[in-house]
Amino acid sequence: MREWWLLVGLLCIPLLAVYLHIPPPQLSPALLTWRSAGAFFTFRSNNIFYRETYGAVGSSDVVILLHGFPTSSLDWYKIWEPLNRRFNRVIALDFLGFGFSDKPRPHRYSIFEQASVVEALVSHLGLTEQRVNLLSHDYGDTVALELLYRSDHNRTGHLTINSLCLSNGGIFPETHHPRFLQKLLKDSSFLSPVLTRLTNYMMFSKGLGDVFGPYTQPTDAEFLDMWTGVRFNDGNLVMDSILQFINQRDEHRDRWVGALTSTFIPVHMIYGPLDPVNPHPQFIFLYQKLVQRSTVSVLDEHISHYPQLEDPTGFLNAYFSFINAF
Repeated sequence: MREWWLLVGLLCIPLLAVYLHIPPPQLSPALLTWRSAGAFFTFRSNNIFYRETYGAVGSSDVVILLHGFPTSSLDWYKIWEPLNRRFNRVIALDFLGFGFSDKPRPHRYSIFEQASVVEALVSHLGLTEQRVNLLSHDYGDTVALELLYRSDHNRTGHLTINSLCLSNGGIFPETHHPRFLQKLLKDSSFLSPVLTRLTNYMMFSKGLGDVFGPYTQPTDAEFLDMWTGVRFNDGNLVMDSILQFINQRDEHRDRWVGALTSTFIPVHMIYGPLDPVNPHPQFIFLYQKLVQRSTVSVLDEHISHYPQLEDPTGFLNAYFSFINAF
């Protein structure tokens, strides 16, 4: 009996070794097109991917799109063209560690660094003196709040923010419910290297699908593109480091929530109420209680954590109503 288990163990070792080194999926035509339409700039020796298009003639308005975890700038593809018809320049980036941007390891990823990446991009594009509109989601919401803090405190190199629109981000630690795997990755230092390697497409698509509404699930091709973006440049191996942003939200709550509650910049929240990460009604009740100068758009009851992908029309209507009001 002992010899039988030994034989099974010996067979499993090479199989596990092969499994842990599964090559990333090839870029789909959609991802190849997205990457070819973008460019790169250098931030502290790392290459950062961004995409920029020029749209509305006669307007000088600029919008910068800040994506969520664990995806990329591709999150905005369904609303890109309508935004392009409204704004003179539409800009999105892949944060460091995401999408087509570099994914250094070991590396201490932080919200502060990602905000500096955005500031560096604005400088690279010659928009330092330009008033910009920020449109953010999830992880990008917290980056936007750090940018808001720097702007309101007149920090060197800060963005001049014209407006801020947030969407379904865990900006309040007390109403934020990270997924089980996220909790393990952010807190289990000895397990994280194993878990990041063991995470596969099936686990990823199941976990991500749980934060979409039952009637607004991504297609198989969309799920695969999201996973490909994570696996590109071994991004799965830095997810535990990036997830420290959840702990950073706890540590710097007063700084970021304080910036949101005290700013005089126009602020709006677009919210998918079926979100299990920032559940209804606790999240939106707390938001409206604390952020009294902000307006709010609650979308249809079946829209969940990714409103710009699940209900692009409703999302755009809410955003344009906000942006055209001032």
